[in-house]
Amino acid sequence: MSLTDQEVRHVAKLARIELPDAELERTRSHLNTMLGLIEQLQAIDTTGVEPMAHATELVLRLREDRVTEPDRRDACQAVAPAVENGLYLVPKVIE
Repeated sequence: MSLTDQEVRHVAKLARIELPDAELERTRSHLNTMLGLIEQLQAIDTTGVEPMAHATELVLRLREDRVTEPDRRDACQAVAPAVENGLYLVPKVIE
C-alpha cells in the first residue's frame, strides 16, 4: 500500500500536525515504510496460535498478608484541628 500526498495531508490534519511541503515526501516515505511492516506482519500465518495477554508468563509471587507498619492513626490525628470517630472533619467547601 502506498499513500498519496493527499492522504498524508489528511492524516496530518487528523493528527493536528502541521506538515510543511518540505516535509511531505519524507513523511510519506516513513508512513509507507510503517505500512509495509504492518503488511508483512499481516502476511504471517497465525493459525493455531493462541492469543496471549503478555509476551512472557507473568507469575505473581505470593507472600503472607501481614501488617508491617504500626497503627499511627491516633498520633496523626492528635495534631488535626477537628476529628470525630476516627475521621478528619473539614469545612464544607461546596454548597
